[in-house]
Amino acid sequence: MAPIAVGDALPDGTLSFFDENDDMKQVSIHSLAAGKKIILFGVPGAFTPTCSTKHVPGFIEKAGELKSKGVDEILCISVNDPFVMKAWAKTFPENKDVKFLADGSATYTYSLGLELDLAGKGLGTRSRRFALLVDDLKVKVANVESGGEFTVSSADDILKAL
Repeated sequence: MAPIAVGDALPDGTLSFFDENDDMKQVSIHSLAAGKKIILFGVPGAFTPTCSTKHVPGFIEKAGELKSKGVDEILCISVNDPFVMKAWAKTFPENKDVKFLADGSATYTYSLGLELDLAGKGLGTRSRRFALLVDDLKVKVANVESGGEFTVSSADDILKAL
């Protein structure tokens, strides 16, 4: 499947997370994105170096600026289970705006065409690193990284596009 691109409709899918009461929930992407301007960014794995020290912190630090430019939701997805995503989210105590969503079986990642085969490194199927700007379910910006790079999918890259 070709990777999601500008002009495409954002596919629906169900992801998991833990709410503020520590209850595991499932949510459809469309329920979070319909009628809204959202950022959906994906990382290869929770607790991995670039994801933990650059990609996620950038969106947390720039959340106020992004929201001031009309962004309603900032969603981080990774091919990890919801327990791992919950533990990872807790390592960012300053976070008030980024929602951590688990795509445990990579089902949603496949629907985006953004899967990454890291079996050779013992990591199985993961997500390519990316950042999408989506307005009412229509992709306006699709910044997808090649390999392990971190050159086009940062919060600053999305800010430039807003």
